Amino acid sequence: MRIFRRFTAPVILLSALLAAPGTAQAATAKWPGDPAVAVADAAGVFGDNLSGLSFAGADVLWAVKNGPGTLYRLVRTGTTWGPDAGWSSGKALHYRGGSGDPDAEGVVATPDGVFAATERDNDGDGSLLKVLRFDTASTAKSLNAVAEWDLTGDLPAVDDNGGFEGITWIPDAFLTAGGFRDDRTKAPYAPGNYAGHGTGLYFVGLEDTGKIYAYALDQSGGGFSKVATLSSGFPNVMELEFEPDTGRLWSVCDDTCAGKTATLKLVDGKFTVSATYARPSKMPDYNNEGFAIAPGSTCSSGRKAVVWADDGNDGGHALRTGTLPCG
Repeated sequence: MRIFRRFTAPVILLSALLAAPGTAQAATAKWPGDPAVAVADAAGVFGDNLSGLSFAGADVLWAVKNGPGTLYRLVRTGTTWGPDAGWSSGKALHYRGGSGDPDAEGVVATPDGVFAATERDNDGDGSLLKVLRFDTASTAKSLNAVAEWDLTGDLPAVDDNGGFEGITWIPDAFLTAGGFRDDRTKAPYAPGNYAGHGTGLYFVGLEDTGKIYAYALDQSGGGFSKVATLSSGFPNVMELEFEPDTGRLWSVCDDTCAGKTATLKLVDGKFTVSATYARPSKMPDYNNEGFAIAPGSTCSSGRKAVVWADDGNDGGHALRTGTLPCG
């Protein structure tokens, strides 16, 4: 959540120029999909702070709000997304044990469940970088985490509003096929080195560093190993999305970077920036902190849908949809 704009335009430029090696911006290309976007929610449904999105099939989209921490199960009706039955106001989120108000900034649906990346406890002070897993089959009106991983001490110290902003999941099969390099072992990633981690790695984006960190999370809860660190391509990163049908890892920078996105490809064992794109030319510079790409199975006439979540709820709408080419 970006409570206020922290940089003036000259400072943004200076920040980009002084970014660490690996964050230098590639030449910016035009958005590869249609230049126009369309509103994708009814007016006044979500309000401010909708910050993360993840598809779970063609007609189901998970979304999180960071204040108060809330999870939504959205279903599609035509081109519009709205809360599913039993999720009309979303479900309030809490840490394991029922306490706190996790500032949920990112969400991802995986074979292991639905996970949220959180940057602080809205009921407390200071940075608190946790990944939480929730039982979305629960009929309760609020959800307590069924597992949580506190990564705060394993990562650089950041401002309490500069922590986790995005999370995505990449399957082991893809990583091993591409020879993904394990920074810890200095060798190709071997899933067998990380007992109980499931079938893939979790990639989280830390806003203030502009870095992406790959973790093996012990699915019994609590245990973790950092496998790799990579550059998002931006001084700050607000969302991550893995696109299975192309093998691209997308990083998103909101209005801090004029709505740009970058794609990273796995080359010689490392994810490196392959392209940087401007936002669609007909979309204003919204504070888009959420981004999700529809499954490849939804492709029609060479296009598939993408959805953005506008943290600022401009014009009373938090969701907008556009397109990307298939493949």
